[in-house]
Amino acid sequence: MHVLVLNCGSSSVRFQLIETDLATIAADADRRLAHGRIERIGGHALIVLQAEGREQLLEDAPLRDHRQAVDRILRWVVSPDSGIESVRSVADVHAVGHRVVHGGEHFRASVRIDETVVAGIEECVELAPLHNPANLRGIRAARELLGEGVPQVAVFDTAFHSTLPEVAYLYGIPYQYYRRFKVRRYGFHGTSHRYVAYRYRKLRGIPREQVRIVTLHLGNGCSACAIRNGDSLDTSMGFTPLEGLLMGTRSGDLDASLLEYLAHKEGMTLGEIEIVLNKQSGLLGISGLTGDMRDLLAEEAEHQDRRARLAIEAFCYRARKYVGAYLAALGGAEAVVFTGGIGENAPEIRARIAAGLEWMGLEIDAQRNAAVVDGRTGEIGRDGSRLAAWVIPTNEELLIARDTVRVVEDAPRRW
Repeated sequence: MHVLVLNCGSSSVRFQLIETDLATIAADADRRLAHGRIERIGGHALIVLQAEGREQLLEDAPLRDHRQAVDRILRWVVSPDSGIESVRSVADVHAVGHRVVHGGEHFRASVRIDETVVAGIEECVELAPLHNPANLRGIRAARELLGEGVPQVAVFDTAFHSTLPEVAYLYGIPYQYYRRFKVRRYGFHGTSHRYVAYRYRKLRGIPREQVRIVTLHLGNGCSACAIRNGDSLDTSMGFTPLEGLLMGTRSGDLDASLLEYLAHKEGMTLGEIEIVLNKQSGLLGISGLTGDMRDLLAEEAEHQDRRARLAIEAFCYRARKYVGAYLAALGGAEAVVFTGGIGENAPEIRARIAAGLEWMGLEIDAQRNAAVVDGRTGEIGRDGSRLAAWVIPTNEELLIARDTVRVVEDAPRRW
């Protein structure tokens, strides 16, 4: 089965074309045939397309909306120029899997998309106004271009965290706000945390029910997750992706009274403050330079920039606090697992996060740590450490493709 995986942002589409089926999933032998992205939709778009084993295609073109972007992807996929020999027409695209950011309390697992599901995703727009509308545009574009006969599946970022207990997801505010408006912690990056937990148990050769780990998804967006018996017990992101760890441009945890204080001092509206907290804070806000960890590490090393160092240390300190908190919530764990762009490729950051946690049994082996970069998987802890440390690259698109196959085939979806 050829599954087209779409991840639609407000002005972008990322995609992968994956060949997989139930037997392939069981053998862990899925094949990525192509991938790419289209950015700056609504203007002169940047288009990046690549089939496996072929040179990358770079071009730009005016693309008005997501429909035109998805159409450009499909026309390239089926063209002889793509080099994808097994796909010669849109009939060779057998299903579409969509990343959908917010499923609220209604969607606790991946589902086949019909009008009822579309309506449910629309109901969650007020919970994710920046993301769900774009996800819906991708769904409608794929339906229009491929036809009603091609099954589409929604895979929700929030679904993995639907197992959070009430004590973890409720805020300490009047309960009526939860009953009336569903104000609670939902958590995000669920597809990534779920995939990494799956890979960990496969690598360790243990059943799902024995997975008890803390996962750290560290990229431009960052989140931690406490996983017990294979289920999400707690996670750092909350009602929105703003809560929790320090991120590239997001503040993470802060005192809610700060909003009124800044509004009074700066004469800002709540909407303007929200932009500051989401787009101008985090690593960027503290350093005053950039939200990119690679650039901050370079500034620290080459110029001994004080605020670059401060931003890095604050980032690591916040992550370290969450590791400690989640180890307490779990009553101990087997491992801490790093993933995401920073988690997979920044050994120095991994070491700084772990520093000071030796008393908990988390001891990093410097040589192993330095060797696990560039998409590698590996254990980075010292021999004999009570708490193991791993780096496992995430692959959300693969999980979306697999969920799509399982939903279409009506097969068990327990990973």
